[in-house]
Amino acid sequence: MNTIYLDNNATTQLDPMVLKAMYQHNDPLNPSSVHSFGRKAKSLLTDARRKIADYLGQSHLEIIFTSGATEGLNSALFALASKGTLITSNIEHSAIYETALVLKERGTNVHFLESDESGQISPEDLEKAINPSTSAIALSAVNSETGVKNDIEAFAEIAKRHQIPLIIDGVALLGKEEFKIPDGVSVMCFSAHKLHGPHGTGFSFVRSGLKSPPYLTGGAQEFSKRAGTENLEGILGMAEAVHLLKEALPEKSHQMEDLRDRFELALMKSPGVSINGTGPRIVNVSNISFKEIDGETLLMMLDQKGIAVSHGSACSSGALEPSRVLRNMGIDHKRSKNSLRISLSRFTTREEINEAVRIIQGIIKSI
Repeated sequence: MNTIYLDNNATTQLDPMVLKAMYQHNDPLNPSSVHSFGRKAKSLLTDARRKIADYLGQSHLEIIFTSGATEGLNSALFALASKGTLITSNIEHSAIYETALVLKERGTNVHFLESDESGQISPEDLEKAINPSTSAIALSAVNSETGVKNDIEAFAEIAKRHQIPLIIDGVALLGKEEFKIPDGVSVMCFSAHKLHGPHGTGFSFVRSGLKSPPYLTGGAQEFSKRAGTENLEGILGMAEAVHLLKEALPEKSHQMEDLRDRFELALMKSPGVSINGTGPRIVNVSNISFKEIDGETLLMMLDQKGIAVSHGSACSSGALEPSRVLRNMGIDHKRSKNSLRISLSRFTTREEINEAVRIIQGIIKSI
C-alpha cells in the first residue's frame, strides 16, 4: 500500500540535501574549543548563522540557535513577560498559550485577544488592549491549525509605536511563503523540522539591542544568550534547509497553493464539506469540516488506507479532543469535532492529492 503524507504542519520529511549537509564532517567538533578542531567547528557555525541571516535579510548577530521554536518562545516569554501585562490570543499554539497560562499562575496579567470564524487576530483589537502595564505581545504569523495568516506588519507597527517587545511564532510561515521580518518584531522563532530540516533544532531571531536575560545560563555560547554546546550537525542541516528556500520559493509556494485549491474544490463538491478559517491563508493548509462524519473516525479510516492527516496541532493530537483553536474561533463543538487538518509540503505531488481526494470522497459516500 502506497502511503500519502499530508500532515506537514506536524513535521516534514528530511530533504536529502539537508541530510548530506549534516554529516559531511566526521571530526569531533565543538565550537567552544580553541584547538584546530574547535576553530573548524566555529567557522562552520558562523557560516550556518550567516546563511540563515542572509535569507532573512538580517544580521547574523541576531540569530540565536535553539532546540526549536518551543524553547525560543518559552524563553522569550519568561524573559520579557514575567511582569506587567502580556497580550496574546486564545488561538495560539500551545508553545505560547500554555506558557501564558503558566505566567498567569505566577502573577503576570494576561490579556487574551479573541478571534471570530475568520481565524485572524485584529490589529484594532491589539491596539485597544495596550495599556501602560503592557510588557510584551506574543502572537503567531500563521495559525498552525487553520493556516490563517495574521497581519504581522500591522502588529509590528503597533508594537514599535508603543515601544513594546513583540514576539512572533513564525513556525508555520517559514518554508511556505517568502516574507520579511518587520522592523517592530523583537523576537521571531522557528523550528527546522517544519521545513524539511532535522528535529530538535531551531533558531530565534532576536532584535539587536533587545534587553533580556540569557535563555540558558552557563557558558558563553550564542552570544551569552543560550548556554550549552551547540548542536552543530542539526544547525548545519537547518542552515541548508533555509538556504534551499532561495531556489524553492516562490515556485513551490505556487505549487502548494495550486494543489491545496484543487484538493478543496474537489472535496467541496461533496455535501457538508466546509473550510474552517475565512481569513487569508498560507498556501499549504486546509482545515476542513465534514458535517456528518466524526473527524477521529475519518482520521483512522484514512490512516488504514495509508493517508496521514491530523485532527489539529501535533502537540495536542494525542487527546483527539475538539480543537481549542476552532472552538475559540466560535466554531461549534460538533463541527470542531468533525474537522481535520491537511497540510502539504513542497514534495507533495498532484498524483497524491488526486488519490487522497478519491479515497476521501469514497469514504464520504460509504458513510
